[in-house]
Amino acid sequence: MLAAVDLGSNSFRLHIARHEGNAIRIVKSAREPIRLAAGLDHEGNLSAEAMQMAVDCLTRFREVLNAYPLENVRVVATNTVRIARNAAELMPRIEAAIGLPIDVISGEEEGRLIYMGVSNAVAIPGERRLVMDIGGGSTEVILGRGHEIVKVESFSIGTVNHSANFFPDGHLTEAAFEAAILSARSMFEDAAPLYQPAHWRKAYGSSGTMRAISDAILKGGMGDGKLTLASLNLLKQYCIQCGKLSELELSGIKPERIAMVVGGLAILIGLMTEFNIEVLLPIEAGLRMGVMWDLYLRATKRDRREVSVHKIAQLFHTDMSRANRVADMVKSIYLQLRPASDIYSRLLQWSATLHEVGMVISHTGYHKHGSYMIENADMAGFTTREQRIMSKLILSQKGNLRKISEGLADPDFAKAVLALRLSVMLMHSRAEIDYEDIRLKMKKNIELDMRRDWVSLHPTVAYWLQKEIECWREIGIEFLVRANV
Repeated sequence: MLAAVDLGSNSFRLHIARHEGNAIRIVKSAREPIRLAAGLDHEGNLSAEAMQMAVDCLTRFREVLNAYPLENVRVVATNTVRIARNAAELMPRIEAAIGLPIDVISGEEEGRLIYMGVSNAVAIPGERRLVMDIGGGSTEVILGRGHEIVKVESFSIGTVNHSANFFPDGHLTEAAFEAAILSARSMFEDAAPLYQPAHWRKAYGSSGTMRAISDAILKGGMGDGKLTLASLNLLKQYCIQCGKLSELELSGIKPERIAMVVGGLAILIGLMTEFNIEVLLPIEAGLRMGVMWDLYLRATKRDRREVSVHKIAQLFHTDMSRANRVADMVKSIYLQLRPASDIYSRLLQWSATLHEVGMVISHTGYHKHGSYMIENADMAGFTTREQRIMSKLILSQKGNLRKISEGLADPDFAKAVLALRLSVMLMHSRAEIDYEDIRLKMKKNIELDMRRDWVSLHPTVAYWLQKEIECWREIGIEFLVRANV
């Protein structure tokens, strides 16, 4: 069984499901309207109350998750956690509450996961489609064909702030709506040429906000549930006639969600106007389904991250013969070091493959440039945390170790650093490795045993090993090298 938890800007949601045939069937759902984005102050910090609500919700979610025999679970956080200035204070608390690591995903990765959920739900091979999701803190727009994503963008406009900014006193006037729609259009107008109908055949809306708007239109007798500018404008006029949020009733929508729906309505009118969308089809699929499909694909060895690594290597003209050699060596050396877990294994392999991407900028400081590039690149499938780990590994491949000394407190990370540094050193020395010739251990200190004749066959290795000994000694770790007969 699989589970996905989505820490959205408006609501926290949970899906538990199982994979059956070609589908993922949901067996349990939960939702709590935390409205995390509303807890941001004018300086971008989350209030103590908002953080406590998040902790309490995830404590309850943990109880739900514990009731099922789950094989894979992933918790993702979106826009509000991405932008909150005090997110570092929140993260340990909510991770402790749910008992799982939480991945803060980029807007682009959020869009890719949304598209993955929609494309598997629609399952029309080769269909050219536009997928949109209006969330509490951001709006994602994705252009794709079948399961392939052509383009993805995340816009920093969401229902929570839009409602608060344009309907702050709860008055629903024509002027307030027009200002809200114009503001939304201004956010999308620059990207509009890329998403015109010539590039797709059908448009889908995946967010709960769009489904709620569709329900209000259908149950209010304003349309058949499909979203068109005509039906959206009828709903807008109905809101204006009511005059106040407190008096607005929308069939099937809980009172506490109405403000978000009104903000989403203005955004959706602006979005459909700029992109010239005639009909938008609401669909019951999105981020959480995408997360679970991603978990399933990873378990079946079809990991999107592998594709991303090779795309990045290709983009920056990496010498794959050198990259593959380091990747092969690092795998064998890391296994010799016997890490306690495999948390770094794949990240280390990918870091080895990408260790020279910075060469496109500089042949001397390439490790620094490569580190920056990997931390900030748009890499499908990777979380912010994973890219940061790879960035640190790539930075650590040469030079002093003081720059990553904090990370070395983790024994497995220290072993990954050692494996990468030795692999890069051996590749530069053009040493042909027979792993029976060396024995490597790392506990309190590092111990390397090798055949004496192997050292004489590769004379530059002795020079580089002496430099390596000095680097580790500088941070208080002894590196002992023994050449046996």
